[in-house]
Amino acid sequence: MPRNDLIPPSPTAADYAENGPPPDDAAFFAAEAPLALFADWLKAAREKEPNDANAMALATADPSGLPDVRMVLLKDFDAGGFTFYSNTESVKGGQLAANPQAALCFHWKSLRRQVRLRGPVAPVDTAAADAYFASRDRGARIGAWASDQSRPLESRFALERRIAEEAARFGLGEVPRPTHWTGWRLHPLRIEFWQDRPFRLHDRLEFLRDAPSAPWRKQRLYP
Repeated sequence: MPRNDLIPPSPTAADYAENGPPPDDAAFFAAEAPLALFADWLKAAREKEPNDANAMALATADPSGLPDVRMVLLKDFDAGGFTFYSNTESVKGGQLAANPQAALCFHWKSLRRQVRLRGPVAPVDTAAADAYFASRDRGARIGAWASDQSRPLESRFALERRIAEEAARFGLGEVPRPTHWTGWRLHPLRIEFWQDRPFRLHDRLEFLRDAPSAPWRKQRLYP
């Protein structure tokens, strides 16, 4: 598994001026396992980013093909895919139901790195959705019942009234997962790792496979 100390910081323009072009990042391009490399980069991001190192842009498309993008939070990743949660009746939920494909992008500004992923998307199973929902703060669980996500809201007071109504309905009892709230797992077919280098001559390493069960192959990309 890659180690942070094997991935040196990106050279600066000052390094170029003083020392000439930096050497090839041999450790980066020698990586063979994209998930291990992602885990290493996410760990570094959690140590450097001021907040939400697991934030990612999620891109979907409407029936006309017009893209939509918004920030969501990565909640889990493994060989099975990258998992996030939301309301199935939201815009993103409707688009994923109609066109179960998506793209993700992580941007860690403090590290000058980004990771891009593309692939098919599928809902998580009921047990996984229930388990994650149960781990959420009680206020967030009540909010999932109160919010008609992505639909028009007449006022903030109307939302607060709905929250109060749901809180009263559940009282001190358990707050179960709404049937319209679940998770999705993106199964990447492409993962690109990008790290900054001077004069926009960035390092780019792409992993590809033909299906979620197929082996990975890799290639460098021009900046």
